[in-house]
Amino acid sequence: MIQMFHVSKTYEGGTPALTDITLKVQKGEFVFITGPSGAGKSTLLKIMCGSEAPTEGQIILDGRNYVRIPPEELPPLRRRIGFVFQDFKLLPRKTVFENIALSLKVMGAPPSEIKKRVTRMLSYVRLQHRANFKPLQLSGGEQQRVAIARALVKDPAIILADEPTGNLDPELSVQIIELFREVNSRGTTVVVATHDKGLLERYARHSIALDAGRLA
Repeated sequence: MIQMFHVSKTYEGGTPALTDITLKVQKGEFVFITGPSGAGKSTLLKIMCGSEAPTEGQIILDGRNYVRIPPEELPPLRRRIGFVFQDFKLLPRKTVFENIALSLKVMGAPPSEIKKRVTRMLSYVRLQHRANFKPLQLSGGEQQRVAIARALVKDPAIILADEPTGNLDPELSVQIIELFREVNSRGTTVVVATHDKGLLERYARHSIALDAGRLA
């Protein structure tokens, strides 16, 4: 599903964020990306989803080479990926329903389809009773579930999550990972970046360890 060959990323000023990364994530896998803060986890996920271009190397997503395809073909490829941010990135003036619906509106889905799919997602993450609330009226765990629903509503083949439990207490962290496990059990490939050793010990999964931008 995801393959990277000798991928490196250097930002302006010559600071290397990633160096010579080669890895493979199989279709339907649940993978943790681990490492301390500054190890390159976020950069790796951004390159996987196409929001950052590598300085060197090749990325194969579902048989397509990110680096070589024409720019106009990137958006359809990126629609196959759902991204979950640590700080949620919800729009504060829009309701929970509107936040989840946003990606479908951008894709041009008709209103009837949007209503059906968002309602289904609200039920899936158990937030039907919060549909008309604004993000700041929700708890941290509820906001993260909204962010996950927003990523899932377009039925992506891959979910990438950047420290999705970083702002949550241990009990809520487990709830969020259990939700990702449920998503994964339905066939979605899930990649979660975390530095939480407790989660890694609790869930014995394939993990990719980074240290200072290199595979550890």
